Amino acid sequence: DVVRTCGDVRAVHGVSFSVRRGEFFSLLGPSGCGKTTTLRLLAGFETPDAGEVRILGRRVNESRAWERPVAMGFQSYALFPHLSVERNVAFGLEERRRPRAEIRERVGRALELVRLDGGFARRMPAQLSGGQRQRVALARALVLDPAILLLDEPLGALDLQLRREMQLELKALNRELATTFVYVTHDQEEALTMSDRIAVMAGGRIAQVGTPAEIYETPRTAFVAQFIGISNLLPGRDAGTDVLLALRPERVGLHAAGAAPPGLDARHGRVADVIY
Repeated sequence: DVVRTCGDVRAVHGVSFSVRRGEFFSLLGPSGCGKTTTLRLLAGFETPDAGEVRILGRRVNESRAWERPVAMGFQSYALFPHLSVERNVAFGLEERRRPRAEIRERVGRALELVRLDGGFARRMPAQLSGGQRQRVALARALVLDPAILLLDEPLGALDLQLRREMQLELKALNRELATTFVYVTHDQEEALTMSDRIAVMAGGRIAQVGTPAEIYETPRTAFVAQFIGISNLLPGRDAGTDVLLALRPERVGLHAAGAAPPGLDARHGRVADVIY
């Protein structure tokens, strides 16, 4: 039931969801739907006006960002241009006053995880490609050994081919490390490819939470049906009830007309069996 108001706009409106340990969980939706604000509430960069944020069973509303067992990766990478790759990755550990030997070991292991070991440690960010900078940002987050890795559209600045390669690498890291990933994206294909579960957001609310197959094959609302995949919505009647037909190339689903935008609350409608 988390609420966050920014000026006159309610960016997050009574959002509730839970993420399982080790899961790759995506917040998916169009620009301005509240997904980045939700991620910032988890990170501790924003404070909810109402509701509760719990991490590992503990309320963290009053905990500052550095007190939470999380790390965050940004779309802009946010690397320090005057520090080498090695120093960028080590920054968080240095701020925590970890022993130098431990820092060297953990930095080396993090760079190896993202395939930047070898001669990359001494390079400056300006000497790296976009994909390499993104890997440095990931290593800087992973080196802190967070319980939850928060990623805010980290692949948005990459070209299509590199973005697809990084999708596979992120999913492989999630499985290898068993770290919980919470991932923000507006790219449906990206979310469907990488996620264990997806929360589709619209208007500061959660429209539906489910596996990629559930979201795609049995959307709860007209908005989800339109936003995910390719579909046409046609009005119809089913046993005297007004419905919307969600027509996809390979599937047809029925949605109660009351679920059409802006009524995003699934409780106003029902989903009939998928018709093949």
